[in-house]
Amino acid sequence: MGQTRLQCLISLLSVLSCTTDQARLTLSPSSSQFFKDDFVSLSCEEDDSSAGWTLRRNTTKQRTQCGAGWGTSDGSSCKISYIVPSDSGVYWCESREGATSQSINITVSGGAVILQSPVLPVMEGENITLICRTQTSSDLPADFYKHGSLIIDRPTGHVTILHVSKADEGVYRCNIRGHGESPPSWISVTEKPATAPAPTTAPPYVLPVASVCGLVLLVLLVLLVRRHVQRKPKAGEDQISDVRTCQTRQQQQPVRRITDRDPAPVYSAVRTEDITYGQIVIGPNRSREFQAEPDVVYSSLR
Repeated sequence: MGQTRLQCLISLLSVLSCTTDQARLTLSPSSSQFFKDDFVSLSCEEDDSSAGWTLRRNTTKQRTQCGAGWGTSDGSSCKISYIVPSDSGVYWCESREGATSQSINITVSGGAVILQSPVLPVMEGENITLICRTQTSSDLPADFYKHGSLIIDRPTGHVTILHVSKADEGVYRCNIRGHGESPPSWISVTEKPATAPAPTTAPPYVLPVASVCGLVLLVLLVLLVRRHVQRKPKAGEDQISDVRTCQTRQQQQPVRRITDRDPAPVYSAVRTEDITYGQIVIGPNRSREFQAEPDVVYSSLR
């Protein structure tokens, strides 16, 4: 398991080393085709001069670096004073660690007509100009072909393709009547990226340690302030809470109806001398005769 992790780490480091120490190959004049005896300058525009970039090429004869039988080396640049058809081939930059740049294809014509076209890939949406020329003129009428089929003829020898797309990628050549035909030239079109490429020097998600610490402290401060505010209610809210509590207690007490109160009973002492005695006489009833009752016997009340 440990060996597998170590291999993955080594692979990641090698990939990062290849992507961070990239070089861009430039060509002057910028063209994919040249006449014999033209002057050509190639250069490796490097991000890290310590990588030791050199120009290399692969032709039908040999695969060597600049200065070994061809060109004049000047650091990461190479100059060819008189280019010849045998110099046709693929050129690229290479570092001491084996990293390589993009490659370009150079064609040297021994004829009278060449097609000047972009030597590097073209991004979608850009405009490209094709020039069909001789060694003495670039304004002669010319026919332009793609994959062997005529696409347009121009009286000035120039044609511009607006807003190129992947459909415009292919092999082009031109012909000037009375002078001849150019060698074929491949035009490459790359798709436009949806988002901007991430920086190669460091991953986009890596933040400085100071920024991370500051962000953490800021979050903690906000949480503490928010907690303190929630635990300390306002004075107006306390008064409102007390009033609501009193109202609630009053509502909970039973409602007592107000009715007329009965007079309180009055107690008095009864004395024997306050009692009066009298005879009750009951008259006769006409409708019904009653037997005479015996005389009333009175007794004294002590």
